[in-house]
Amino acid sequence: MHSLFWRIFWSFWLAIALILIGTVSAAVGEVIQHREQMPWVQRGRLFQQAARAFEHGGAGALERWARSLEGGPFYARTYVIGPDERDLLGRPLPPLLRAFLVPGPTASHGQPPPIGGALVLTMPDGRMYQVVVTELQRHPLLFFGALGLPGVAGTTLAVALVVSTLICFLLARYLVGPIERLRQAARTVAGGNLDVRVGPSMHGRQDDLGRLAADFDAMTERVQSLLETKQQLLRDVSHELRSPLTRLQLALSLAQRHEELPRQLERIGREADRLEQLIARILKLARLERPAGELAGVLIEAAGLLRQIVADVAIEADARGCRIELQAQEGLETYADAELLRSAFENVIRNAVRYGAAGKEVRIEARRSTAPGGQAVIEVTVRDHGPGVPQKDLKSIFEPFYRVDAARHRAVGGDGLGLTIAARAIAAHGGTIEARNAEGGGLVVTMRLPVRALAPA
Repeated sequence: MHSLFWRIFWSFWLAIALILIGTVSAAVGEVIQHREQMPWVQRGRLFQQAARAFEHGGAGALERWARSLEGGPFYARTYVIGPDERDLLGRPLPPLLRAFLVPGPTASHGQPPPIGGALVLTMPDGRMYQVVVTELQRHPLLFFGALGLPGVAGTTLAVALVVSTLICFLLARYLVGPIERLRQAARTVAGGNLDVRVGPSMHGRQDDLGRLAADFDAMTERVQSLLETKQQLLRDVSHELRSPLTRLQLALSLAQRHEELPRQLERIGREADRLEQLIARILKLARLERPAGELAGVLIEAAGLLRQIVADVAIEADARGCRIELQAQEGLETYADAELLRSAFENVIRNAVRYGAAGKEVRIEARRSTAPGGQAVIEVTVRDHGPGVPQKDLKSIFEPFYRVDAARHRAVGGDGLGLTIAARAIAAHGGTIEARNAEGGGLVVTMRLPVRALAPA
């Protein structure tokens, strides 16, 4: 029962059930205890005794039974009326008592007898004796039935208050405690401290509040990672922009010497082009921060797109003595942003040609496959025969400006943004990218793209 909804539901249900059980139990107990003291039960018992005495001894026994009540609580309220409409014990009759009598031969007519007001006993000769028990006790109106009996209200109220207070206190503490910890953590994060975590203080809760705490921690970690990445990106961009600018300044200084002018102007042109390309890649990387819903989707056939890219990269591959081998199934179609998807494939292929071993083959395969979740995907695999990447750096190579070997990057060029752009372009289409070291050497980069990545534009 990990759902907070059901915990609240069952807590309230249990509280109500316990209160009802306690109330009914107390009420029934009090009813049973006081039943014998109820007026109608007492009147019925007196009528039973009178009928039994009359049955065994007639009018004399009935008179003796009436005298036996003397000194008891019922003597002043119990009357035995003979045929002459007088009390057998000679007591004066209350004025209202005659309303209880059944009319006899000498009774006054005109007042109907109340139902069950008197016990009528008749002798064999027709003489009629009546036993009348006046009201024993007048009770106030009971708004809650048996709960109004003496002792019941206090007991049930005490049980209800104790049970409801205890359950409500525990439930309030159970709910408000985690919320208060989340509120304090949110204030701490708002103050700039992103190291705070609330998951450990939840003691392994698996309900909605526990999942909320886990999501809060994940959000905080993500924000912290983004801020750290942003700071690192700013440092890296500053460094990358400073290097060509420094070289430009040096070239301009040397160009002031007339004999160095042609060569330095050529160098200035190369550095300017490199700076322009770097800025273009940074802008493309910034574009990939937009939501995927803003990307324009057109129908793209993967095999044709890969053949175009291989043709463009062929010159660079020939310069390194590499051969690019492409095997792609036909009919691999998907809706995607053409520019971004081309950039993703091209960056991975150029990276393989640039860092693969000279004179070795770069192999590209494209086929229809199935993702672990059962979704149909287009799988593109690019393998080179270079030195590979240390295992600890396999995930980091998709981070901006990350360099496994700075010396190697200076030797072959590159700015550390190619694989980052590829990773974010694939992710923007709902796909995945991963790298692993191949058996026998080399790096394998696998890109998986949903068959219908984007909606048609």
